[in-house]
Amino acid sequence: MTAPTTVLFDAPGPKARVRHLIIGIVGLVVLLLILGLVIRGLANPRNNQLTAEKWSPFLQPSTWLDYLLPGLLSTLKAAGLAIVLSLVFGILLGIGRLSKIRVVSMVSGVFVEFFRSVPVLVMMLFAYYFALYVLHLASNQPFFGVVVGLVFYNSSVIAELIRSGVGSLPSGQREAGLAVGLTEGQAMWSILLPQAITAMLPSLISQLVVVLKDTALGYIIGYYDLVRGGQTFSTNFGNLIPTMLVMAAMFIVINYALTRIAQGVEHSLQRRGRAGGQPDESLPGELTQPPVVAQL
Repeated sequence: MTAPTTVLFDAPGPKARVRHLIIGIVGLVVLLLILGLVIRGLANPRNNQLTAEKWSPFLQPSTWLDYLLPGLLSTLKAAGLAIVLSLVFGILLGIGRLSKIRVVSMVSGVFVEFFRSVPVLVMMLFAYYFALYVLHLASNQPFFGVVVGLVFYNSSVIAELIRSGVGSLPSGQREAGLAVGLTEGQAMWSILLPQAITAMLPSLISQLVVVLKDTALGYIIGYYDLVRGGQTFSTNFGNLIPTMLVMAAMFIVINYALTRIAQGVEHSLQRRGRAGGQPDESLPGELTQPPVVAQL
C-alpha cells in the first residue's frame, strides 16, 4: 500500500496535523469573539437592528411580492441569459484559441486577454452607455449592460478553462481521432471537447456561481435586481441589516442549488464515461473460447 500523496503539497504529518488543529481552534475562537461583538453592537438599542419589529415586515406578503421576488426574478433572468451566452461564446473562443488558423487564434487570444483583464463593473458601465448613446435603446439599458458585461468577462474565463482542459488531454486522443478518418474539427467536437468539459466541470461550476453573484453589480447602473429591491425595501422600513441577511441567505440557497445541479451533471457524465469506457481484455482478432459445459 502506498502512502497518500497530493498534487500540490505533501500530506501533513502528525505534528503538522496537531499544529493545524490548534490554529483552527484559535481561529474559530477569534471568529466567534468577533461575531459576538458584531451581534452585541447590532442589538444595542441605539442601532435597533435585531428587534422583532425589524423582522416583522418579512412576514407580510407584500414584502416578497413587491420587493424581493421581483428583484430575484430579474437576477435569475440576467444570470440565466448571461450563463448560456458565456458558455456558448466561451467554448467558441476556447476552440478559436486552439485553431490552426493563425488569424482566428490571434483574434480569439486578443479578445480573451483583453476582456479577462477589464473589471466586470467597467464593462457593465461601458455596455450601459453604449446602449444608451449609440444604440439609443428606449428601455432595458441596465439589463443590456449587465448581460453584456457578464458575457464578455465570463466567456473569456471559460475560454481559458476550455483551452486548458483540451491542453491537458493526452495527445494520443487527437491522433487516434485523425487515424480513424476524422478531421481536425470533428476530432475536437466529438473527442477532445467533451472530455475537456468533463475534466474542467468543477471550475466551470465555480465560474457559473460567479456569474450569478456578479449580477449584483447591476445595482450600480440602475438594474432592478435582488439587491436593488432589498435596498428599496430597507429604505422604506429602516431594517437594513435584516434585509442584507435575508438577501445573503437567498443568494446562498440559489448558489447551493446551482452547485448541486452542476455536480449532479458532473457525476452523471463521469458514470457514463466509466460505463462506456470499460476495456475489452481480449486482443484484437483473438477468438474467445466457449465455456466448457462438460468434460468427456
